[in-house]
Amino acid sequence: MTPKVMIILGSGSDIAIAEKSMKILEKLEISYSLKIASAHRTPDLVRELVVQGTNAGINVFIGIAGLAAHLPGAIAAYTHKPVIGVPVNVNVDGLDALYSSVQMPYPSPVATVGIDRGDNGAILAAQILGLYDEEIRKKVLELKEEYKQKVIKSNEEIVQKIDNPHITNDFLRIKNLELNETTEEFNGSCINKNAEVVIIVGRHTDLITGKKVSVTLDRLKIPHDMQVICPIRSGKKFRAYVNTMKNAKIFIGINSNSSQVSGGLVGLTEKPVIGVPCENELGNNYLLSTVNMPPGVPVATVGVNNGRNAAVLSGEILSINNPVLLELLEKLKNKKINI
Repeated sequence: MTPKVMIILGSGSDIAIAEKSMKILEKLEISYSLKIASAHRTPDLVRELVVQGTNAGINVFIGIAGLAAHLPGAIAAYTHKPVIGVPVNVNVDGLDALYSSVQMPYPSPVATVGIDRGDNGAILAAQILGLYDEEIRKKVLELKEEYKQKVIKSNEEIVQKIDNPHITNDFLRIKNLELNETTEEFNGSCINKNAEVVIIVGRHTDLITGKKVSVTLDRLKIPHDMQVICPIRSGKKFRAYVNTMKNAKIFIGINSNSSQVSGGLVGLTEKPVIGVPCENELGNNYLLSTVNMPPGVPVATVGVNNGRNAAVLSGEILSINNPVLLELLEKLKNKKINI
């Protein structure tokens, strides 16, 4: 039986990060393969693992590497399947590995998660597979609920035990609160309520990146919708729009300054969320605040301002059960067409 996921480590020393991924995949009962191959020391081995794995039916690759961390990019060079990159902290706080993994050229995206976040890499893989397997999707929802309850229970296990003179522990005690789920729908204008991909731009100044996503999705013939909504300034509107687009398979958040669209999205959906960090008018980029998400809520981050790669990554995810899109992506990645 062909496993659904292949994990490739750049070095045996990365096994501790791989164990985080394996723990999640075991919990979710998702079949996987684990290999060690270096993009620099054994490039032929990497190529053959990826090519033969793709041909055999692997649906998602996870590349785990530190230092120069070219492994996820090397994997992306030989497959049209989604590639998830997990940068490892070996030196300089793992920033070398992070930048090597996330700043990929078009049309070879790597869905990068936070430094050392092997768990989030596996959860992202499960979210992708859950689009085509209802049992996996249910298990992802159960896992998400576990992370939620862990935070809520911390109020009783940590906060309630604090006995300072001026703390009032019985005020709005968390375990007594009723947490109401909102079902309010968006009353704005949607081009396509049945879109497969939803693009949310946090600021009008980031629309240029949003339009790059939209144009590339158009050329890939992927139905989509786009709105400019900041979850911080328009939280109610943001939540209502996400509720309305419940049939979407992928959400793309375009972030600069403190718009943090992708961070807002992961709390509202179990679907894959792709993050595109942007530069603001001062030249500052928001890569680190997009990619370094806590456990349980991965954001598949692509390079700064790289809207086109966000669209290609969406295509790779959606092509898992779409042979027409798959053929188009193969031509694109083999440079037989120019999109």
